[in-house]
Amino acid sequence: MKRYKWHYLSRRRPLLTAAVITSFLLLIAACEPLATEFDDVEDADYYTAAAVVPVPDTFTVVRVMTWNIRFGAGRLPWFGDACGNRVILTEEEVYSSLQIIADKINAVKPDVLLLQEVDLNSKRSGYINQLRWILNHTYFNYAAYGSQWKAQFIPSDGLGRMDEGNAILSRWKISDAKRIQLALRSDQDKLTRYFYERCCMVTGRIEIPHVNNLYAVNIHASAFATDDTKHKHLVQFRDELGRIGSSGGWFVAGGDLNTLPPGSDTTDYCIQDMCPSESFHGAGDNPMHKEGSNYDPEKHWLDSLYTDYHSAVPTEMYAASQFRYFTHTTRGTHFWDRTLDYLFTNNQWVANSVVTHQDATRASDHAPVSVLFILPK
Repeated sequence: MKRYKWHYLSRRRPLLTAAVITSFLLLIAACEPLATEFDDVEDADYYTAAAVVPVPDTFTVVRVMTWNIRFGAGRLPWFGDACGNRVILTEEEVYSSLQIIADKINAVKPDVLLLQEVDLNSKRSGYINQLRWILNHTYFNYAAYGSQWKAQFIPSDGLGRMDEGNAILSRWKISDAKRIQLALRSDQDKLTRYFYERCCMVTGRIEIPHVNNLYAVNIHASAFATDDTKHKHLVQFRDELGRIGSSGGWFVAGGDLNTLPPGSDTTDYCIQDMCPSESFHGAGDNPMHKEGSNYDPEKHWLDSLYTDYHSAVPTEMYAASQFRYFTHTTRGTHFWDRTLDYLFTNNQWVANSVVTHQDATRASDHAPVSVLFILPK
């Protein structure tokens, strides 16, 4: 989905006392902003591995993978999701999770990797630059990063400093990398919205020799919006793919869309996701549904993506055995119970080459998905 955070700011407990709010507003007025706001489109940040490994130019297919890595928290019971109570993780816990992530990447060997929920020097994850660490513990040479949740200080539950975002990793150079702002939620008070995440897409041109105009697009759509924000994100994603295609470009695109594939047998997970103190679907329950758990109104939100482009998991393949392609669960001790992670292209995947790596149960609350992509000539 991720089962993603900060719904507690406005729903579970008061964020701040009036005195503290006043103090923070004075700080905001007196110095640089506590939380970072972004332009609609701006340059992404580039990274290069400490040691660049030469890549042969004889490829005809490449493996593409997407993975929401849950900011190196593994399956620990973090308080913003899965009914957990942890806020700050230790360095040892985060490094242990990152090693599991790196081991899986090195085993699958994707050539282009889309990562969501990558932390850079955030308090909750031990102030580790996770993108730099992953670059230096895998074979990837280059990366482009766009932040979607960045603040000097978040005044809630000890979160403090935060920088979390999406990254594209590649064996080849990445150019023309952009961070594209997605629509902001309109169902929050102004203070919560100021400190809340700002979902984004990251795009970049992958400079594979003899291949022209190949782009990667990485998105993490909203999970908990109760308005039409998530739908807007999916429309923006589709529009960006259309823009690339209409200009003669090719793309591999995907990420955590936080909604289910068309034809899913189960569309309401409120009871499965319910915490011990919560109640849903009952008489007098308000809200009736848990935020981010009822996908019933979204049944057709991905139809146009499946119609216009090639999914790594076509609808007929998904329908034949849905559980084989589940990528997410909200419970640290449970197996995957829904599909939220996707890959699309306007070229061709190698038939039947998709793998949902459901064995990666310790690394994150999402399973990675990889598939072979046929390079355009």
